[in-house]
Amino acid sequence: MTTPVYAVGDLHGQLAEFERVLTLIERDGGPDARIVFLGDYVDRGPDSRGLLERLIEGHDKGRDWITLLGNHDRMFAWFMEETPRHDPHLLVGYHWLHERLGGVETLRSYDVEFDDRTRLEDLHAMAKAAVPTSHVNFLRDLVAIYQTPEVAFVHAGIRPGVPLNEQRENDLVWIRKTFHTHTDPHPKLIVHGHTPVEKATHYGNRINLDSGAGYGRPAEVAVFEGRSCWLLKDVGRVPLEP
Repeated sequence: MTTPVYAVGDLHGQLAEFERVLTLIERDGGPDARIVFLGDYVDRGPDSRGLLERLIEGHDKGRDWITLLGNHDRMFAWFMEETPRHDPHLLVGYHWLHERLGGVETLRSYDVEFDDRTRLEDLHAMAKAAVPTSHVNFLRDLVAIYQTPEVAFVHAGIRPGVPLNEQRENDLVWIRKTFHTHTDPHPKLIVHGHTPVEKATHYGNRINLDSGAGYGRPAEVAVFEGRSCWLLKDVGRVPLEP
């Protein structure tokens, strides 16, 4: 019998959505369900700190949770290094603290406030003092891909034509157009987030579960048995098909 695997789309600091989808999962599969979180736990939403605390708590309690690396998680982790690191995949003029990316909201959840007059080195020192080491370690230890025999779970997508075990982290957390426009089968069904859509969508060779929680919309959660997929709703399982 195939063990169900649950997948949760991007949460972006929405702790209430985390608790809601966790309730749906536990109602369907019990407290020991295997859950794959697709990354982007931080930025934009109001409680990145609280969400990381809950994920760390789950790991510490031995919950069967797989936490994938999202591009926003990596930006936060890179900012927290001894010398803050800029992600070159950002558009020219963008940085983690840009108003469209949400780093300001993440730091605010740790009670780190600043303005345009704050020097970067001072802000970095404030963040280093406020963000627990356990949070930094958690972000650093996130994995980029999780696979079952028939499904591969990643944050953003994969580079078409490249074997799954040879995928580059930069693609796994950032890729968009090249992946989205590829309609031929991949080695496995790819389940991802990263690019918000109005609702969870099955494209045949991939499933996008990022429903825009970072912009205040409900998060999506799905359950997989082999390649078969259902969304979890208040009414129970709803089939998700191409």
